[in-house]
Amino acid sequence: MFSDYQPPLTLHFVWHPSDNEVVSPILDMLRVSFSRDVDRPFSRGLNIPLFFYSSKSNSQTPENIPISIAKKNIVFIFTSQNTIGRPKMYDYIDRIKSNDSLSIVPIAIDNAGLHHKGSLDGLNCIRLYDWPVDQRVSFSLVYLSHEIFRQGFSHIEQDEPGKTTSINLFLSHAKAGGTGIEFSENIKAFIDNTNMNRFFDSTEISPGFSFDDEIEKYIPKSTLIIIETDAYSSRYWCQREILCAKRHNRPIIVINCLEKYEDRIFPAASNVPCLHIAGNTRLSNNEVLTILSGALLETIRHNLSLTTLEYFKTQGWIPNDCEITSRPPEIRQVLDWKNNGVDKACYPDPPIYPDEADWHKQLEFDAFTPLWSPSENDSLRNLNIGISISDFESDGFQKNHQHFDTLNLLAQDIARNLLSRSATLLYGGDLREGGFTEFLLDEAMILQDRLKIDLPPIQNHLAWPLHISDEEIVTWRAKYRSVMKTEEYPPPSDVLENLDATVFLPPSCPENLYIWSRCLTDMRTQSVELSDARICVGGRVRNFKGKMPGVLEEVLIALEKNKPIYLLGGFGGAVGEISKIISTKQNSQKINRDWQAEHTSGYADLQRIASQNNNHADYDEIITTLTSTNYSDLATKSGLSETEYSRLMASPFPDECLHLIIKGLKNIRSHIK
Repeated sequence: MFSDYQPPLTLHFVWHPSDNEVVSPILDMLRVSFSRDVDRPFSRGLNIPLFFYSSKSNSQTPENIPISIAKKNIVFIFTSQNTIGRPKMYDYIDRIKSNDSLSIVPIAIDNAGLHHKGSLDGLNCIRLYDWPVDQRVSFSLVYLSHEIFRQGFSHIEQDEPGKTTSINLFLSHAKAGGTGIEFSENIKAFIDNTNMNRFFDSTEISPGFSFDDEIEKYIPKSTLIIIETDAYSSRYWCQREILCAKRHNRPIIVINCLEKYEDRIFPAASNVPCLHIAGNTRLSNNEVLTILSGALLETIRHNLSLTTLEYFKTQGWIPNDCEITSRPPEIRQVLDWKNNGVDKACYPDPPIYPDEADWHKQLEFDAFTPLWSPSENDSLRNLNIGISISDFESDGFQKNHQHFDTLNLLAQDIARNLLSRSATLLYGGDLREGGFTEFLLDEAMILQDRLKIDLPPIQNHLAWPLHISDEEIVTWRAKYRSVMKTEEYPPPSDVLENLDATVFLPPSCPENLYIWSRCLTDMRTQSVELSDARICVGGRVRNFKGKMPGVLEEVLIALEKNKPIYLLGGFGGAVGEISKIISTKQNSQKINRDWQAEHTSGYADLQRIASQNNNHADYDEIITTLTSTNYSDLATKSGLSETEYSRLMASPFPDECLHLIIKGLKNIRSHIK
């Protein structure tokens, strides 16, 4: 039975647009750090859902307030004279209320930001204005990361001081050579001016107490920071500390500060993040911040991974009888599990390369990720899945509270999840650098290399005149020859007369725009016809090429041809509008001819020409089609229950949407092929 998906953690950021100059660089760093880096799709980064609340206009406030949508929700509110001195924004913030699952952390941009009352009354602020201007981003990453750990993964007992929830950092270093001690002392001095906790053996172990006993007590509740100097790996106690941390499955980060040479890296110190700091110098403030942010992010990633995998177990998304681990399994772990009768384990994506995992078979052990398991390789083979995904126009986070990078990440997630199960993807996109076509193709190349399996090529469907730029097409075909198949559509017969199909036609006038719209409609119709199902996300509602928003047209064609459609309305854009019309049976302000003519340059002239040729967009008919769409039929055709489909249309969580899409595709596969 399906239950509402609740991720372990969501992060929400609230600020006034007048503070963009200060807040935006911080949010850019936080977004890359707490979400997955879109430019490093197979990195072992965090994947926390992020939501942003602001507006384009100084006189407006966000339409919605952060609410509890996860097991734990943390709301960071940037306060300033602009949130104090503007009554609308002050009242908006006062509507945000903390509860057992929602915590509020205020961040004062200036001294005025300390004086909020109402929902922030009595809450201590992170004081951003105390930090050097050129280090605000680095300080913010450390301090906010620590609050995420405290609020998201520490258990706060009633009447206990807040510091009891602070992170414990164990500084593991060799005393020989001096660098390890000096670096540890630099880090310790910084930590002592924060609310974090640390263990530094030179000061923590009292005379007469057992060194062995003390570290064995402290490491199982700590994050290990390894100061890897030339002498480190050869020291007995350093090795003991690493083995203890691995035995207790603790977060570990290595700070590589070798000066010359290390004759043998201790094997147990591998399989963890590593950052480099030049040795033989005193740590600068920026270097300490880099080390601490690395340790905090790895601690959050470790806890989030374990919590997420445990949750996946409860949902039946991974086997209930498998072990879970925050890192790819290691031989010591596997031997312990095998001795206890366990022969399988799940670790977080991305999967390691098969060459690295060859020893799993020798030990008769099955290690997999939520994305990839050998048993899933062919589960969607021979299915042609059309992908209708394109970006949307930002509204300053006034109504749509997700960053546009979310769609890029979602495109990568869709590609890797479906391709790894041997589905064929059909995408009717152009060849813009950095566009969704490139995201899908890059993902296919990386996945093919990582899994070492043959994947069906992505079909890139191109309308005329997009495919007649010979040099560009040749470049794309050369780069993606192993993963891409291009399907090129000629102009439809009704516009071919008096048209030189060998010459690129720019969309520079209403007559040319009409020809473009006819070509796009023809390509979309044939692409949908070749699809066994469609996945629809995002999409512009204005400033598009064609007789209507592209994703809207593909949805209407799919409905006409009775194709299963997976509508991901929780990510905004045209699909968000479509989902609302279907769900509420009410008109949309934006799916409207007059609104389109007002907001899309040249649209009225295009519609006039299209109407003369009986190829215009009839918005009355469009609304009638969408409002009369039977909700239960959409669910049945997609292999989902009505409850599941309603969640698919509303969920802002990629993990949940992908699980539902895969579940639905598996259910309908036997009926399609």
